[in-house]
Amino acid sequence: MTRGILSDKKTGELFFAQTPQSSVVRPKPAVAEEAVVQTRACHHPPFRITSASSRWLDAIAYALPDFLFQIKGDSISTPQTEKKPNKFLEEEEEGGDPPPPSRSDPRSEERKGGKMHSTNLLLEEPIRMASILEPSKASFFPAMTKIVGTLGPKSRAANPISACLKAGMSVARFDFSWGDAEYHQETLENLKLAIKSTKKLCAVMLDTVGPELQVVNKSEASISLEENGTVVLTPDQGQEASSNVLPINFSGLSKAVKPGATIFVGQYLFTGSETTSVWLEVSEVKGDDVVCVIKNSATLAGSLFTLHCSQIHIDLPTLSDEDKEVIKKWGAPNKIDFLSLSYTRHAEDVRQAREFLSKLGDLSQTQIFAKIENVEGLNHFDEILQEADGIILSRGNLGIDLPPEKVFLFQKSALHKCNMAGKPAVVTRVVDSMTDNLRPTRAEATDVANAVLDGSDAILLGAETLRGLYPVETISIVGKICAEAEKVFNQDLYFKRTVKYVGEPMTHLESIASSAVRAAIKVKASVIICFTSSGRAARLIAKYRPTMPVLSVVIPRLKTNQLRWSFTGAFEARQSLIVRGLFPMLADPRHPAESTSATNESVLKVALDHGKASGVIKSHDRVVVCQKVGDSSVVKIIELDD
Repeated sequence: MTRGILSDKKTGELFFAQTPQSSVVRPKPAVAEEAVVQTRACHHPPFRITSASSRWLDAIAYALPDFLFQIKGDSISTPQTEKKPNKFLEEEEEGGDPPPPSRSDPRSEERKGGKMHSTNLLLEEPIRMASILEPSKASFFPAMTKIVGTLGPKSRAANPISACLKAGMSVARFDFSWGDAEYHQETLENLKLAIKSTKKLCAVMLDTVGPELQVVNKSEASISLEENGTVVLTPDQGQEASSNVLPINFSGLSKAVKPGATIFVGQYLFTGSETTSVWLEVSEVKGDDVVCVIKNSATLAGSLFTLHCSQIHIDLPTLSDEDKEVIKKWGAPNKIDFLSLSYTRHAEDVRQAREFLSKLGDLSQTQIFAKIENVEGLNHFDEILQEADGIILSRGNLGIDLPPEKVFLFQKSALHKCNMAGKPAVVTRVVDSMTDNLRPTRAEATDVANAVLDGSDAILLGAETLRGLYPVETISIVGKICAEAEKVFNQDLYFKRTVKYVGEPMTHLESIASSAVRAAIKVKASVIICFTSSGRAARLIAKYRPTMPVLSVVIPRLKTNQLRWSFTGAFEARQSLIVRGLFPMLADPRHPAESTSATNESVLKVALDHGKASGVIKSHDRVVVCQKVGDSSVVKIIELDD
């Protein structure tokens, strides 16, 4: 029996059709012919799904009644608590539909079927605690959640990078806050060698410096600061850094701060440790100098310390001239996949960065990830999200700008907004202690799992892999925690919430994507295979968080600039490596996407063979395939034989 969900290009309607065939359906019949059979030769009349008749999508009846916190207008409320105004968070939805009258106790309904639901957590009932100790099964894909690793002194050689790729790193981050272009180019060449040796695809992310304030310690001598003492921040970089004077790279600090303002100084952002970070309070301003009282004893070591002024606007461009030079001389020749735009404060920052990239030829395809690091970026989050290709929640600086009790609210609501917009969200600063230790703390392990349950697409590791003692072990442990959290991620409730948020009428592509995920879950497919050229269709499928991997088969396109011919597809394939659950595969352009004969040259067969070789697909498994046939988009279900 072959089943298919077809979409009418003109009306946007979906219709379901099935045709009796042999019990084993092979992928070799011509796709175009199969589509005709599905629509014209079915024994049962097609069941058309319209806005008035969507019975098979029983999951979109109502919104989650026990969502951890409800966001409406300018307020946040928890169940059985009074709403209180909150200036940090906003929500687009002005109201929600009440649950149907028949559902007198939604929570009791959720417990039916032997499962316990709590927001995005799903556990079997009754919970058998001993089962927690059972070892997890090995998988070709370590986790659906991706890991971004920052390459540096401890992880820049070819062998450590190869080990990081095998452990689960899918995006390599190059932080230009330190190191010159030549240094990072050597690291990139080692990355290319590691990719060839491991045969694992890896994307490249360039992280800009932006308006980052820095304390310059040319002598690299340790600086001891004692509690209740005073220290002067001066723009005169000719002075030597000492316990009394700290030269900084910004001449306008004295105009930006006032007595009582809070300033944090530390290395590699802020670990929160009192021995490596110092908290200063401005006591007075003398000309260009700022005199501060030291609030805790600390020892600063190294050549560069980051300086952060809590909730204070710094009048510096988001994309500095130095950043533009690096992008032009290093980013463009290396065709970077992602640009991490540090200290994004307004949507205009993203627009200006995109305009700059568009002038650099191949970088017009580079995706821009807005890095939210302060309250200014938080206040303009919605418009930034609309302009950016993805969001990085930089919890190091942001954790200083926000009151501690508000950090989790921002994380959960920001991830929710990204999920509903279908844009990747990356969370940073999760296992800081693994910079020097082989195991994360209990709180850190729980934090990683919560980031996954909240909807994060990727986890970004900074100092843990840049200068940490255990970069490979860190990636491996974080991947294992992500994989365990994904097993209890409540996909059913997430699907309901997402479909309800999208509303009706859906766009043509959105309806196909949600239908593919729904069909895959209903038939318990082992994998979803999506043919795409731009990557958009595959990302939309991943937006609905299917429980199985999505194999994105990128079909190259031939293009010309009137001087030479080239194929597109490499960018699109690598940019899938930061999206949760999406695993790219670049198709051979000689293989037809729509095979007209049962030949081994079919891209579908190549994809299926790849899935079998990786252990994702086994005999008698069902596979959902999403592709275009002519002007129609087709979702079909195939069952494999031996």
